[in-house]
Amino acid sequence: MNTFGRRFRLTTFGESHGPAIGAVVDGCPAGLEVGAGDIQAELDKRKPGQSSVTSGRKEPDRVEILSGLFEGKTTGMPIAMLVRNVDVDSSAYENIKDLLRPGHADYGYLAKYGFRDHRGGGRSSGRETAGRVMGGAVAKKLLSLRGIHVYAHTASIYDVKAGEVTPEDIINNTYKNPVRCADPRAVKEMEEAINMAKRDGDSVGGTVEVIATGVPAGLGEPVFGKLDADLAGALMGIGAVKGVEVGLGFGAASLRGSEVNDEFYWDGGVRTRTNRAGGILGGISTGMPIVCRIAVKPTPSISKPQQTVNVETKEDAIIEIKGRHDPSIVPRIVPVVEAMTALVIADHMLISGRIGPALP
Repeated sequence: MNTFGRRFRLTTFGESHGPAIGAVVDGCPAGLEVGAGDIQAELDKRKPGQSSVTSGRKEPDRVEILSGLFEGKTTGMPIAMLVRNVDVDSSAYENIKDLLRPGHADYGYLAKYGFRDHRGGGRSSGRETAGRVMGGAVAKKLLSLRGIHVYAHTASIYDVKAGEVTPEDIINNTYKNPVRCADPRAVKEMEEAINMAKRDGDSVGGTVEVIATGVPAGLGEPVFGKLDADLAGALMGIGAVKGVEVGLGFGAASLRGSEVNDEFYWDGGVRTRTNRAGGILGGISTGMPIVCRIAVKPTPSISKPQQTVNVETKEDAIIEIKGRHDPSIVPRIVPVVEAMTALVIADHMLISGRIGPALP
């Protein structure tokens, strides 16, 4: 599947080393004021080559909007967006085209389709996420009209953990440093952890937290189509993500009910004194901020020698991966996490009728 969502639908296309990456958003209400600048602002957060802790590939990632807008507003028709690949160098993959890269999707693609695009992994490359960010930019713009905002930040890299942060810290600090951390005290240590792995020909992973504020109570279905289930699927669907938790998540497993339950109180409406559930109960939003965290594995492309299989000769082999790769995927996955979260919430807002097919 290359299409995501039920009412607010995103289709992405293109390969890492092909001519372009793109996205088509279908189901966006007519009348939304959005332009290339809104999309570009989000793409700039994830583009490569911005620091020593990201890939050296230099891609401007300039968006071209091909359809779905007229006089600065959405028409209700599909919004097609394109980013051309500029700095493509497939030469590093020619010598390993028959070798399965450990930790990559190479064997899965080969087993499923019988062949694969060995140039940077094709569709399995992290470059595919540019399309998700384009779609997420439209979703974020739509949600902002209802006072809903989505913010993500790096919570940890390797063994370096950020301290407690507020939503204001996330808004003010996250995109002011290369590791996308909202805690300024942890930034240098995170950078050093990444650069140390890079010097060793290795990589590191980490965790990212996302918070959605202003989400009304009542979003989500009671059995299938639960809001937290859809969020978990969307976040797990990002390459390199190996775990998702909502609210306390796995931490709740070692506590008692009295330590996990959020007690209710009245404040002009139903509220909870704590938010250990992460803003979702029974698969339905409570009106409290939605909080999710993801675990991101280390970048599988490392230059250290690894054992693998040559699928042409059907023999064991040693692989050493060259080329331009992120020593840690974590910093560049932060805007992708925001995008996927926004896409899910926008979809549920349309499904619930909180947003109609045309905006007033």
